[in-house]
Amino acid sequence: MARDRIKAERRGHLAEISALMLLRLKGYRLLAQRYKSHHGEIDLIMRRGTTTAFIEVKARAKHDDAVTSVTPYQSRRIAAAASLWMAKDRHAAQGHCRFDIVAVNSYLWPKHIENAFEGMS
Repeated sequence: MARDRIKAERRGHLAEISALMLLRLKGYRLLAQRYKSHHGEIDLIMRRGTTTAFIEVKARAKHDDAVTSVTPYQSRRIAAAASLWMAKDRHAAQGHCRFDIVAVNSYLWPKHIENAFEGMS
């Protein structure tokens, strides 16, 4: 059981690295990685211009499965953690914020889906 958990964590970390590289190529700047609060965790927080993106990274066999794997419960937890971030970061609070997903697949280029979910669904 512990081996499966270690493999899953390793796969998740590699997916985050792939997502980070894709977003850097698109001109995003990393603000935080694996931001944790008592409400939840945000995989990546990045900014491009005045937009702050709270990004959930999902490694799945199909990109569509990555999008559907973000549950309403999970989106609420991410939004609550994002609220705490915005309370501390005046640029995020004054600019545009959104919730994105980066779908990572072993055989395809990662797919960045902007405005993938509502934070308070």
